[in-house]
Amino acid sequence: MLLSGACCFTPTCSMKSYRLLDLSRTEVNNLLVRPRIDFSSIFNVVQPIVDDVRSRGDAAVKDYTLRFDKVELDNVLEYINGLPDPVLDPAVRNAFDVAYDNIFAFHAAQKPVEKIVENMKGVRCKRVARSISSVGLYVPGGTAVLPSTALMLSVPAQIAGCKTVVLATPPMQDGNICKEVLYCAKKSGVTHILKAGGAQAIAAMAWGTESCPKVEKIYGPGNQYVTAAKMILQNSEALISIDMPAGPSEVLVIADKYASPVHVAADLLSQAEHGPDSQVVLVVVGEDVDVSTIENEIQKQCSSLPRGSFASKALGHSFIVQAQDMNEALSFSNMYAPEHLILNVKDAEKWEDLVENAGSVFMGKWTPESVGDYASGTNHVLPTYGYARMYSGVSLDSFMKYITVQSLTEQGLKNLGPYVATMAQVEGLDAHKRAVTLRLQDIEASQANPDL
Repeated sequence: MLLSGACCFTPTCSMKSYRLLDLSRTEVNNLLVRPRIDFSSIFNVVQPIVDDVRSRGDAAVKDYTLRFDKVELDNVLEYINGLPDPVLDPAVRNAFDVAYDNIFAFHAAQKPVEKIVENMKGVRCKRVARSISSVGLYVPGGTAVLPSTALMLSVPAQIAGCKTVVLATPPMQDGNICKEVLYCAKKSGVTHILKAGGAQAIAAMAWGTESCPKVEKIYGPGNQYVTAAKMILQNSEALISIDMPAGPSEVLVIADKYASPVHVAADLLSQAEHGPDSQVVLVVVGEDVDVSTIENEIQKQCSSLPRGSFASKALGHSFIVQAQDMNEALSFSNMYAPEHLILNVKDAEKWEDLVENAGSVFMGKWTPESVGDYASGTNHVLPTYGYARMYSGVSLDSFMKYITVQSLTEQGLKNLGPYVATMAQVEGLDAHKRAVTLRLQDIEASQANPDL
């Protein structure tokens, strides 16, 4: 089946279809727009929660946890050292241990190397790295439990040396924490567990409560209410920063005639099953891709998924586009700026240099997006909603801050000072100028009277 023009079908587990060659610039731009999130109305819901947690602390967190999660908490915070080690099935434990080792190795390799630069004789500059002292990690737990996210956030925090690491995640119905999340948290150096989800958890970490430490930066994916809370609080008196603005999960798959329809369908559905607000995009390269078989495979696999209802809704605002060649396919991908980009094409590596905007890239037919979600070593907390144009995914750098240091010798100030004084005079900042010229005068005086 070849694609032609506008959308052409709407049955369950199907995607709209377009041919890039037939679309105007406006129509292409419309494809780049993600499913709309009405943040103005969401902010109206979230702001009162944020304010209530600020004023009532733990009591507010307990109330919202009872209201939204139907769990009554005796206490909202646990010190992780006081919790017993969870017992996992050996195969499950081994899987998380392998993931931990790979994530640790990849992020440890990102440790910065300190360099000293002598820009001119006697003028030495460097940049030193320091960890962010206290961080808050949000691990979702609504429609799916995500211990993998606990690893993705806590391992780089552990390597960076963050002193206070608060992990927030919704409690189970008995008030406890998912044992797999707890296992990953203990292994990765988390110090506190906040038994709460949603906007109330973000607010508790941002403001601090009677029991929850205030953090300086908050990380992690979440639903639209979590994202709204992060956005509100980074622009508030809480004085916190966030990793990135994030929206629903997404993947863009570029496939040529050599790609297996079974694999392509599986990759698309692996993101569609995250939730009804996810979006997946298939870009087929050339006229000879068997799109009909891919569509049939999507239908077949979707109908057999336990989370097929979520995937079906996501596919309703997802689409397929046909590109003439790889250059056109990658041009569209770069405009879309996907969270995940899969290049399921022959000789995928040769196209890597043309990828400009993507959170994480999966090269070749043997690299499903799932490996990055869990255990290849790269981080799965990535920019969505087109933010890959200007944001990177979480990395070791996300848990670090950098301080510049400069040191001048007497000769260095003699070499550089006159230029600084001139620039300060141009800007009309006399005190800046004097901070240099008074020192230069002292140098001249000491050289004229070496015995003084």
